[in-house]
Amino acid sequence: MSAAVSYVRENRQRHLDQLMDLLRIPSISTDPELAGEVRRAGQWVADRLRGAGCTRVELFETPKHPIVYGEWLGAPGAPTVLAYGHYDVQPVDPIELWTTPPFEPTVRDGKIYARGACDDKGQMIIYANALEAHLKTGGTCPVNVKFLIEGEEEVGSPSLDDFLKAHKDLLKCDAVLVSDTGFFAKGVPSITHALRGLVYLQVDLYGTKSDLHSGSFGGAVINPAFAAAQLVAGLKDLNGKIKVPGFYDKVRKLSAAERKAFAALPHKDAKYKKELGAPELFGEKGFTTLERTWARPTLEVNGIWGGFTGAGAKTVIPAEAHIKISMRLVPYQTPDEIAKKVIAYIKKIAPKAVRVEVKNLHGGEAWLAETDHPSLAAAARALKRAFGKTPVFMREGGSIPVVGTFGKLLGVPAVLMGIGLPDDNLHAPNEKFDLDQFYRGNEAAAALFEELPASFAGGDAPAPKKKAAPKKKADEAVSFAFSRSGGPGGQHVNKVSSRATLLFDVAHSPALDDDQRARILARLATRISKDGVLRVVAQSSRSQAANRDAARERFVELLRWALAEEAPRFETRVPRAQKVQRREEKVRRGAVKRHRGRVRGEE
Repeated sequence: MSAAVSYVRENRQRHLDQLMDLLRIPSISTDPELAGEVRRAGQWVADRLRGAGCTRVELFETPKHPIVYGEWLGAPGAPTVLAYGHYDVQPVDPIELWTTPPFEPTVRDGKIYARGACDDKGQMIIYANALEAHLKTGGTCPVNVKFLIEGEEEVGSPSLDDFLKAHKDLLKCDAVLVSDTGFFAKGVPSITHALRGLVYLQVDLYGTKSDLHSGSFGGAVINPAFAAAQLVAGLKDLNGKIKVPGFYDKVRKLSAAERKAFAALPHKDAKYKKELGAPELFGEKGFTTLERTWARPTLEVNGIWGGFTGAGAKTVIPAEAHIKISMRLVPYQTPDEIAKKVIAYIKKIAPKAVRVEVKNLHGGEAWLAETDHPSLAAAARALKRAFGKTPVFMREGGSIPVVGTFGKLLGVPAVLMGIGLPDDNLHAPNEKFDLDQFYRGNEAAAALFEELPASFAGGDAPAPKKKAAPKKKADEAVSFAFSRSGGPGGQHVNKVSSRATLLFDVAHSPALDDDQRARILARLATRISKDGVLRVVAQSSRSQAANRDAARERFVELLRWALAEEAPRFETRVPRAQKVQRREEKVRRGAVKRHRGRVRGEE
């Protein structure tokens, strides 16, 4: 055990006491009346970073809540990591369902209960504790550490993108560390390598200029609350499939290997249902629970209201009704495109007797990283040291929009080493954080600082892992591999598939801008072209013929679009076995032709 890991073990109670101080601050970023408390939480974080050993700490003002930046850069030549988190929390409603007050942290049965305990105050602070441990025990740290802690994550991080763009040089690093996710289950250490994106809408329906007496006016005008219910019912079919036209157009199907990996995880629907207290599980037909929550897009109603909701009776037709709708997106779906499609559909199906207004409140990109990246391997080693088990890789149904933004702007991998548990009641009453997870999480963070240097060369970003060249088979298409440096997590996209699938991924990747997309398509064209001729390997399997034709069509379409050139002609190259077969057929036909010629000559 290293000295730094021993340090965080010896200081468990002090670190818990510090966390409890932070949890007492009601930093609800959605409530304007608590703006002062949100700022107080930001100042607390700044003071904690100074206490941990940061030599530079600043509060950057934004239109809403301040962003806290800190750094310790005392390891020349070592890699630099950026630890991201947020100090704001969700609202606490309904307050009556809390066993103890949400901002009076209470320890019960080895767990600390408070709003923000797991999301994200308890998880965010582990990297400050890890830096302190290394500096206190060795006077230095194996990596340079920067901190970026915001106060607007729970309202969609409206100020963060502008801050990142304006401070790219300040935030330059080799990897981003995020602990705002969790384990698959207690005793199952996990690393998240995919997140769903998000679109959040508010729909407002207006009928008359004021509420009306339901007896005097009932039957003469539409009820906006009833119209809202009709609208919501029209968004999905009875099997849970979203009815918005084009909603699934860019959703990539799960591969057999991905579905097999999901099925191998220790998940039981019966146990899951019992833990949730649900009579039955429900979701999109044809997919398992994990597939629906991790790799399929969703559309959910988060709130619906209008009219009289108080105690007793009031016979009224409300003048207006409101709906809040969120959609979780998967890779290749983009928030702007999905928002436009859903808004158009809502306006189409809404009753004409109401006026409909839709606000796009916020959104974020989905994110997917390769599991074999060296920085993720370092996180796996750190988790194993702290929790005693090799972690699994999993996806997360939630969204952390900034993760995709980090990939785009900074071009570095993201390591999502969250330590929460599935039953921590995030965004719900009685939010909690398991103390053993907190203590071991501190150890894992200290260990991660020790493991990361081995994944880097002199502080530079790790080189892509080289793939062995695939064997050429007579009945298999030539494989192509390209590296998307600067994509989310610095991921490497490797495909052994038809060109249609590969080019589809490139053309619709939300991580690429138009210039990057064009360069990659041009590179692909160069690699498989010769004298201006694109060669497509014909596949011997008849079942693949349609894919081959689709690949040709997609190549023509995408290359014309990306390179603004006339599409090149195609030349089909067939496997050797088919060449031999065709040669023999040609010889046979020649022999038949010569024989017929002789017969005609004799006649």
